[in-house]
Amino acid sequence: MLGLTLPGDTVLYLLLPLHAAAFGVSLAEAGLLLAANRLVRILGYGAVARFYTRRGPRAACLLAVLGAAAAAAGYALAHGVWWLLLARLVWGLSFAAMNIATQALATALAEGAARRSGVSRAIISTGPMLGLLAGAALAEFAGPRAVFAALAGVALLALPFAWGLPRGPGEAVQTAGPRFGIPARLDLWSFVQGMALDGVFILGLSVLAAAALPQGAALAAGAALAARYASEILLGPPAGRLAERFGALPVLIAVSLGSAAGIALVGFGALWAGAIAVVALRGLLQPLPAPVAAAANPGPARVPALARMATWRDMGAGAGPLVAGVLLPLVPPALLYGGTALALALASLALLPRLAGARGR
Repeated sequence: MLGLTLPGDTVLYLLLPLHAAAFGVSLAEAGLLLAANRLVRILGYGAVARFYTRRGPRAACLLAVLGAAAAAAGYALAHGVWWLLLARLVWGLSFAAMNIATQALATALAEGAARRSGVSRAIISTGPMLGLLAGAALAEFAGPRAVFAALAGVALLALPFAWGLPRGPGEAVQTAGPRFGIPARLDLWSFVQGMALDGVFILGLSVLAAAALPQGAALAAGAALAARYASEILLGPPAGRLAERFGALPVLIAVSLGSAAGIALVGFGALWAGAIAVVALRGLLQPLPAPVAAAANPGPARVPALARMATWRDMGAGAGPLVAGVLLPLVPPALLYGGTALALALASLALLPRLAGARGR
């Protein structure tokens, strides 16, 4: 489902800043629109998780697929910030439902959870990768509106998959604690990971691609963003197998430290080497957080923990572009990317006591 519905969101990140005037918004309003779906997820994940528990994956995902198609149609038809904002809010809640269902179903059984998560991530990433490449090409010839009209139709193809999910109530879950209280170590890592890899690094990678290929900026930026999803397709399943063999948490710590090193390389001038390293390691990292959170929160605490972790990641991913956009013109890249790399490394090392505790049991 996410493989068919997610392209509407990822392609908007590519086309809205490049064609803001065609949508009737300023660049500042475009930034607001790109952040809005994360804001509604931060506020709404708990309510979506409760709806998932009461109504189950089929009902939640059927509504989510229809919402995703409606959001993409809104991008194709709406003009001006308010209607587009409504479409972004609908998409944010739709993604929250499908994301919770995907992670909850993949981790329902502890045995093989990391392997299933890796395969699932590879399938999901195929859609955004192809959508970015095809959407960038189509926008060059038909304009951005036609791209989203096509993606609305693609999203509706997910309805049969949603219908095939289990009906009836979902598994019982505990009421999650305060989502904005003191975060657990894994929540803090999720925030920093979202800020570093989904915020600061992605913005830098897009700028780098556009600067290297000034002609055809949409194609250049689309290819750069698509490389992230290609790495998840290729490396998601191997990451699951590594986690099954060595444990999801130690692999997550090692890959996070490697990602921090790659971000530091970008800041200190080895732009392409650092970018390739981070993109490749991102493919290994993506399937790992859900099994780690599930193992640390067994039983009915699992789904609230997944939703809470996703909330912290969304906050980080929303803060990252703002941090980069404000600081990049003011400070040297070495300071911005070096500081980001240091924050990710420290958040990863903070998980070592949890690893020692797991080995002691």
